[in-house]
Amino acid sequence: MNEFSIVCRILGTLFNRSPQDPLLQPLMSMIAEGKLKQAWPLEQDELLVRLQQHCDLSVIEPDYQALFVGKPAIGESAKVAVFRSDYTDGTEQEVRQFLMERGMPLSDTAADQFGSLLLAASWLEDQAAEDEVQAQIALFDDYVLPWCGQFLGKVEAHAVSGFYRTLAMITREALQALREELDSE
Repeated sequence: MNEFSIVCRILGTLFNRSPQDPLLQPLMSMIAEGKLKQAWPLEQDELLVRLQQHCDLSVIEPDYQALFVGKPAIGESAKVAVFRSDYTDGTEQEVRQFLMERGMPLSDTAADQFGSLLLAASWLEDQAAEDEVQAQIALFDDYVLPWCGQFLGKVEAHAVSGFYRTLAMITREALQALREELDSE
């Protein structure tokens, strides 16, 4: 797994899973212990330190729930919509079709969720198909970048914890760097 894939996988997972999800615990421990900085390939040390400083699960778990899940049992929606189709005229089916054409196995969950799209970028990179760079460019240009600014801005505006505000800043910078890396390939 290369640096591009690692960044997309980490960011996608942080947006896709609750901080208390057992699958996320090793990553949350790395962040809390300051060890992510050692493995992070981008120059974002200051932001990674800030992320570590705000890595209190008792604060970020309710923030995650409020931001991305809401309280469906009482009819309260999430503060931040997480689907591309909430920000653009595009449909989830367009994203699903794009990924299926590239051989990505998909579950029944929505393919146009922000974290899932970053995980898809990681998957495309890991597959190393002949047209991987073109597929990644298309994924970024058509399905991630047109709406990620709005999404990340809402995360920053509505987050209670410094963790998610900082994660939005890290993600914004990382996406820009990753897209530039695709151009250089």
